[in-house]
Formats: sequence, structure tokens, C-alpha cells
Amino acid sequence: MGRIICCGLGPGNPDLMSVRADREVRAAKHVAYFRKKGRAGQARRIVDGLLAKDVCEYPMEYPVTTEIAFDSPEYVGLLAGFYDEWAERLARIARAADIVVLCEGDPYFYGSFMHLRARLQRRVEIEVIAGIPGMAGCWNSVGLPIALGDDVMTVLMGTLSEQELEQRARNSDALVIMKTGRNLKKVRRALAGAGRLGEAWLIERGTMPAERVARLEDVDETECPYFAIVLVHGRGRRMEAAE
Repeated sequence: MGRIICCGLGPGNPDLMSVRADREVRAAKHVAYFRKKGRAGQARRIVDGLLAKDVCEYPMEYPVTTEIAFDSPEYVGLLAGFYDEWAERLARIARAADIVVLCEGDPYFYGSFMHLRARLQRRVEIEVIAGIPGMAGCWNSVGLPIALGDDVMTVLMGTLSEQELEQRARNSDALVIMKTGRNLKKVRRALAGAGRLGEAWLIERGTMPAERVARLEDVDETECPYFAIVLVHGRGRRMEAAE
């Protein structure tokens, strides 16, 4: 019996993959990865040029992404069926051979593979290889410490309500806001309401060739790609303040 090996690929630059993930990707005979219909898939782009010539690829195309509300019954039903179907297909492949599932960032940090893992547990052997979370690559691109001393860091989804985003921005030192995209206007309003907009950075395609790092207040709020994170750096205890 084979295994299902979920490889965390890191934030986007293949040089930031772990040695172990690189080894598994290069040796893989079967590779699966998530993607939006009509797209190559970010995880697949990261490993471009690393896969064996005779590898069998299994693109797992989401039936829906942002076309309908993520909390609607229709969205939930479509995604549940999608994960059920792919759990069955991966389990069938793994009965005969190892299959590597590619995952951006770290699989255990909001990774889509976790929905498959929940369906595959106790059915097949599963290994998960850690990856550098995308947000870590982004704050390294800014070149400033995200948190120091006793700073409290909060990770938020841009899909939260404006009121909750503002409240948490007021009550935390360092902020990471994911799933910006269509939510960028709301995120800006929330940060402005909390008095934090002037401290915020927008990092698009962090560590990738088309990377852009800019102050959020200077960015056109109508232009925000899917792969973008907003960061607000902490203001806690610093060595110079203690001198």
C-alpha cells in the first residue's frame, strides 16, 4: 500500500521549500494539486521544472471559488462533494502507490488538504511535510520584524465583518490579514477605524517573481490579487527602548 504525502511548498519561491519536500516532489510518480478552473494552479507553478518527466498529474479543480458566497448552503454543498470525490480518488491511487499532494505554505495552516485529511484518516497512511507559511515569506519581504518582546499577533481573514476586523485590530499589536482580494476596501476601512491604516503593508505574491510590497494607504483599493496579505507590525518591547 502506498502513502499520501502532503508537501508544504512554502510561500512561493521554490528556493524556500524544505529539503525533504524538494526530495519528495522530485521523486514523485503521482502528483495532485488544487487549482481554479482555467488556471495552472499556484502549487503547480512552484514545482515547475522539478517534476519527473513521466509523472502522472491530477489537477483537483475547485467547483467554485468566489462566484457565490462562501457561507451559502450551495457553496458548502459543492465543496463537500468535491472533497468527498477527491478523497475517494486519492485513496484508490494510494492503494497501489505513493501520491504527493502539493500545498502552498504549510498544510496545517489553513491548507485545503486538511479537508481531504479529515476524510482519509484511518483509511490510508498520510504524511504531512511542514512548509514555511506564506505570511512568514511576506514579512521577510517587508524586512521588518512582525513581532517583538510581548507583542500579541492576530491572524485574521478578510472575510470577517468590518466590525470584527476593526475590533481585533484595536486589541492586537501585530496583525496578519489573509484573504484580502475582494475584501480590500473593507479591510482598509477597518484599519482606518482602528487607527492602524498608516502602519499597514500590502504584500502581493510574496517571494514570487511578480512580488510587490507597498504601504496599504498608497495602494489602489480596486486592484488586489488573490495572493495578497496585509501586515501590521507590532509595537512591543524593543531593545532600543530598553536602553
